[in-house]
Amino acid sequence: MTLMVENVIIRHRHHSRRATAMVKRLTSQQAEGKRISFEKGETVHVGFDVHKKDYHATMWSERREAVVTQWVQPADPTAVIAALRPYKDRVTRIVYEAGPTGYGLARALRGAGFVADVIAPSRTPTASGQEAKSDRLDSRKLAMWSAKGLLQAVRVPTCEEEGDRQMFRIRDQIVAKRRRVKQQIKSFLLQHGIAQPEGLKNWSRKGVAALRALPLSAQLRFALDLLLDDLAHYDRQRDKADNAIAALARTTRHKRSADALRTVPGVGPVTAMAVRTELIAPERFGDGREVAAMAGLAPLVMRTGQTVRQGPLMKCGNARLRKALIEAAWRWVAQDPWARQRYHELSHNTGEKKKAIAAMARRLGIILWRISVTGEAYRPRPCPHPDRATPGETAQPRQPGLPSKNKPTDPNRTSADRPKAERRRRTNGAPCPYSHRGSRPAPRRECA
Repeated sequence: MTLMVENVIIRHRHHSRRATAMVKRLTSQQAEGKRISFEKGETVHVGFDVHKKDYHATMWSERREAVVTQWVQPADPTAVIAALRPYKDRVTRIVYEAGPTGYGLARALRGAGFVADVIAPSRTPTASGQEAKSDRLDSRKLAMWSAKGLLQAVRVPTCEEEGDRQMFRIRDQIVAKRRRVKQQIKSFLLQHGIAQPEGLKNWSRKGVAALRALPLSAQLRFALDLLLDDLAHYDRQRDKADNAIAALARTTRHKRSADALRTVPGVGPVTAMAVRTELIAPERFGDGREVAAMAGLAPLVMRTGQTVRQGPLMKCGNARLRKALIEAAWRWVAQDPWARQRYHELSHNTGEKKKAIAAMARRLGIILWRISVTGEAYRPRPCPHPDRATPGETAQPRQPGLPSKNKPTDPNRTSADRPKAERRRRTNGAPCPYSHRGSRPAPRRECA
């Protein structure tokens, strides 16, 4: 213990006065730690409240249900291991909350033979009323809750997995910056009463070139050119990130699974790698509900007595994966006939396209999860009504002179006017977007 303290003092000799005072506190607390007495067979849980410069730690006894000791030390995983090594046989578990400090401490502790977990902050117990809060109290709560089994750990990725995931996340950050620049340009045009040129709605090259050619004063031209330069910069950065992600998808550890994921219509290398890097170790999920909850695409169910209500989405999962799935769901709906028809059914039943596309994103996430686990290619489901063409889909050919099957002969006749048996035969028991709401609901089936 004395050697460890001397190393800490030497390492922080050049630091500020605050760091020197911190080391003195650590020295006195570790000296007290030598006098800690444990009962025979007693085990402890250790909770850390981690920050950039220091760690607050609490050691909690399972048997006595009380604090054994507390201390503060610099943010150094090596110093943490040295401080806990004398009690290694008694330490049952070490926990700290996930945050900006990452997983380095957990990896170091596991490498030293400790059981260390990173806790999901959104799953920690919370008090209903107001209570005091400090780093010392937070570490105490973590140690106590760990001893009582009330904490839910997240999976600690390997360095390689975290590096792969960072490639997708940096691309996501570039896209967000690019979107903000677009918003700034439109706000600039609105503020100065400048009409948007043709092609700017989709940000085509023609529209951006028109912005460069707008007749403006020297001051406004300078400001707009800076924004356009930022947009061009982020366009190049996004293309560079896309190329790097595509190259990552071709590596040995990702190629087989990424190729299988890309068999789904609308899923490209970026979406495939989003699933691969954000949905690490897909075999750990028991069913599709767990996957949907992890992606934040599970509804908030409120059940009381015989009443069951489904509220909005519980957006407590992975926001990046949820956004990637929703974007891919739009392309899936546009390219897959069955998905397009199912989307129209949901849109008709709910009356909201956003709810419908969120449901399709949930289904797509489950499909991609199953493909990740099995490694099998996507098997498209046949469209139940191939004669009912939707935008972008070709209807079955018909003989000239015969009425089209896509709409009734009588323009005033609706689907509700047809006999019930005929409606059931045409819909095959599934709700049809062109029929009334009284149609029999379709049996719940999952895609392969």
